[in-house]
Amino acid sequence: MKALPAHRLSVAPMMDWTDRHDRFFLRLISRQALLYTEMVTTGAVLHGDRQRLLRFDAAEHPVACQLGGSEPDDLARAAEVVEGFGYDEVNLNCGCPSDRVQKGRFGACLMAEPETVAAGVKAMIAATSLPVTVKSRIGVDEMEDYADLKRFIETVADAGCRSFIVHARKAWLKGLSPKENREIPPLRYELVYRLKQELPELTIVLNGGVATLDQAAAHLAHVDGVMIGRAAYQEPYMLADADRRFFGASAPAPSRRQVLEAFLPYVERELAQGTPLAHMTRHILGLYNGLPGARAFRRHLAENAHRAGADASLILEAAAKVRERPAMPDAAD
Repeated sequence: MKALPAHRLSVAPMMDWTDRHDRFFLRLISRQALLYTEMVTTGAVLHGDRQRLLRFDAAEHPVACQLGGSEPDDLARAAEVVEGFGYDEVNLNCGCPSDRVQKGRFGACLMAEPETVAAGVKAMIAATSLPVTVKSRIGVDEMEDYADLKRFIETVADAGCRSFIVHARKAWLKGLSPKENREIPPLRYELVYRLKQELPELTIVLNGGVATLDQAAAHLAHVDGVMIGRAAYQEPYMLADADRRFFGASAPAPSRRQVLEAFLPYVERELAQGTPLAHMTRHILGLYNGLPGARAFRRHLAENAHRAGADASLILEAAAKVRERPAMPDAAD
């Protein structure tokens, strides 16, 4: 299966961050970047509230669903459900290092079991017509040699997976928290570059530590795609020029104000359906970072979104506190 063209630039799946409200908001900034759900376990998909877990707005396309699991039958059935909801891709998480994930025998611990991953991927491919992709680390615990990484990738590729997103850090399952696993293990981009050089038939997407579009562009000289994580959440407007730079778009990037105004009808629809305002406004706090008034914007939303009767007008009230122009070095707050 061919990778989606949108793999050229994507926003990483991030627990508690990339929910459907955040994805709708990001889609207003970039029309082309591939968006991912938070990881959802196969057990939740098969036995939980699927509408709550998997529903999304059609405007979010292209959007991929990330699954966590290791049992081939469960992965196959969950992939079928994901396809039924209309996602563009289903991704298997082999990179999350949290204790909860390890106890469920999925996430980064699966890097030590490439045959298990291969069996799961094979079952998913047989069950769905969607592209099936895998997100991994470069290694786990003492498994840190390039040969181990390549064997993992080749084993899973032999099962039919053609696209891999590789976080260029190793995961330590013992001794480091999930947050520390995102920061302490050194980034080794050269290993991801080498994968692409030695396995040119595969789509290789690099993840980890990418903070700007300039950095993404530099990596694209070596790999097929770049996935941006925390930076795209904390500084969402960094994506405003992505469509022009990476997808050949000719339309001008929307202003921050235009993004907010386009977000308001969505907020109003969700409020009418009972979604708390704060569940949506928490994702837009970084929109004005670096501009005069950004702190006042964040504070106004954080202090008032939880109040009874708060509605979409609160967002415009907060935006009125910002001067939307590039901040001078001595004026940023």
